[in-house]
Amino acid sequence: MFTRMLKLRLLNAVAPAYFFIATAVTFILHFCLFIPTIFPSLDVSLRGSAVLHTIVFLFLMLNALGNYVMTIKHPAESANETVIPVCSPDCPDKVDAHYLLNGRHFCKLCEKVILKRDHHCFFTGNCIGNKNMRYFIMFCIYTSCTCLYSLVLGVAFLTVEYSISFENPLTFLTLLPLSTSYFFTGVISGVQLFLVLMLYVWLGIGLVCAGFCCQQVLLVARGHTWCQMQRGQLVANRSPWRTNLRDVFGTSWALGLILPVQTVETGSEDVAAHKQD
Repeated sequence: MFTRMLKLRLLNAVAPAYFFIATAVTFILHFCLFIPTIFPSLDVSLRGSAVLHTIVFLFLMLNALGNYVMTIKHPAESANETVIPVCSPDCPDKVDAHYLLNGRHFCKLCEKVILKRDHHCFFTGNCIGNKNMRYFIMFCIYTSCTCLYSLVLGVAFLTVEYSISFENPLTFLTLLPLSTSYFFTGVISGVQLFLVLMLYVWLGIGLVCAGFCCQQVLLVARGHTWCQMQRGQLVANRSPWRTNLRDVFGTSWALGLILPVQTVETGSEDVAAHKQD
């Protein structure tokens, strides 16, 4: 158990660094390679398109980063409990947390009591619960959109710069193995191979975030959490799905879709979260 906890703590430190490095690389590639190559500054007719693509990219990127910050800024921890509970040796829950009754969990990584805990996110380095679930979902949505949008621009860049045609779907599937072999034979440079790798990174992150977001929205609509599903305690929730979504996204949910701002009052959540789940 000690070794596994050590690995989890290491992952908790490495994952945020990976996120910021991937974000910085995406930002640099967009403004240093993609936009200047796809929309040359000498072509006046393409300036409008370049500005539009830049605005869309910045909107997606800033929303992803904004909701990332809000997820950390509004932790799901209980403000009324500062005593660290003692976990019994026969604790049936996962190694990173155990159930404390009344919808509360003690996270061994955060070392805090979490209200209506869903899961521990290693990329944000904290637990996701009712207080920051809305920001986490929006973070997943905008991260997915940013990655898939960067994938499209990356494909356009390879088409313009290296005359690679992606009309055949097999082109993308064989791009990585062929690029790897070309790199070791000296046909292409390391920069070109890195660009190809980033296409697959964006595709992977985009699809994973999209799938995870759909799962989280479904759980929220049903009034359930990931922790409940792991314990096999998914009971019928009497609240309608609209009420469950409103509890997480707030009444000003439309504003929260386009701006990373607080849309949920958190003053009474400590009391409400002590209801039996």
